Amino acid sequence: MTRKRTRANGEGSIFPYRNGWAAYVWVTTPAGEKTKKWAYGKSREEVHEKYIRLQNESRRGSVATKVPTLQLRAAYWLKEVVIEPNYAPLAVVTYETYLRLYILPHLGAKRLDKLTVRDVREWVNKLRAACQCCAQGRDARRPEKHWNPKRRRHCCAIGQCCGQTLSESTVQKAVKILRSLLSNAITDELITKNVAASLRLPALRRRKAKAWSVDEARQFLESARNESDPLYAVYVLILVLGLRKGEVLGLDWKYVDLDAGELYVGEQLQRVRAQLLRRVVKTEDSEAPLPLPGICTAALRLRKQQQDRDREEAGERWQESGLVFTSPSGKALDPTKFNGRFDARIARAGIRRITVHGTRGTCATLLAALDVHPRVAMRILRHSNIKMTMEVYTDATDEATCEALRRLGGVLDGAAGPVEAERPS
Repeated sequence: MTRKRTRANGEGSIFPYRNGWAAYVWVTTPAGEKTKKWAYGKSREEVHEKYIRLQNESRRGSVATKVPTLQLRAAYWLKEVVIEPNYAPLAVVTYETYLRLYILPHLGAKRLDKLTVRDVREWVNKLRAACQCCAQGRDARRPEKHWNPKRRRHCCAIGQCCGQTLSESTVQKAVKILRSLLSNAITDELITKNVAASLRLPALRRRKAKAWSVDEARQFLESARNESDPLYAVYVLILVLGLRKGEVLGLDWKYVDLDAGELYVGEQLQRVRAQLLRRVVKTEDSEAPLPLPGICTAALRLRKQQQDRDREEAGERWQESGLVFTSPSGKALDPTKFNGRFDARIARAGIRRITVHGTRGTCATLLAALDVHPRVAMRILRHSNIKMTMEVYTDATDEATCEALRRLGGVLDGAAGPVEAERPS
């Protein structure tokens, strides 16, 4: 039986097609061309809904007639959008890694306009439950025989799943990257809705690391100074000025003015794909000059003496980088190896272990103990108003501890003569 082409009033082009129904709407593409956009379905009602939806989209603006899969769009996004200087090199690597490991294996074959909130929700649930060692074949890539039991196959590849699931923060970061990708597809008018933005996720509960007390910080710095640790000046800057690891290791002498007692946080050092890269800091606010308390100035003068000796001894082997903290040959220090040296120094000082980033929380109490004026501390802590500074600046501490900490700068500043330090490796 042959079905006749039928049209209800005002519907336009809806008609029988093969084993179902079809419809088209005249739309304007993002390139400005006038063309047909087709819709298909098994029933007339299904096609009618799609037809009405297409009409509404056409009235709102341009409509894409060819929509790529998430896999193809991700390749374009990484090549044309997620590039320098729009994104930092480390961010580019992170986005590529998350797409390759967590997003595309599950959703890559989906067409952007066919991706639903349900698809994203099911993906998130699978991501939370899946063992990543199994999913990525980590254990399967290990050799069957090796003298070290940890380096040969010992879990998922031999049927003993280790259950290495992702943390909730990693899952939510993957969702955030998917949202960013889909938002860009909306900007390019490929889709009209970001289905990942509709997904409700639990609030992350972050444990706030307890910072060192002034006494612990003093003990840590005295241990480094007394044992002539070549990274003593680094420890002083991250504790007293609250500098991040990348900021202090990327500090250039051109940003340091010892006579004026100021430094600028102009660059940071990062390891990206086995390369050490120097890049400008994130914001203009980060480049505001920081006043140097006496202990910082003294430590930096000592560091300059150390580097001058290194340069003289290295001779032609010296590689000038302009950095404050370098190896004996002038090369930049690797940020990925710094954590190990920081942990080793903590162990030698015999105090409670915290992360390098956790030292930033100690900065305000140290400034108070060093008798730094609150207005100066406000600039160092990069607060917008003095009230915020005073809320974290008034922790009481033992006077004897404060005095011992203040003497650290005095010893290096000539009160007890110069301290000979080893060269950083």
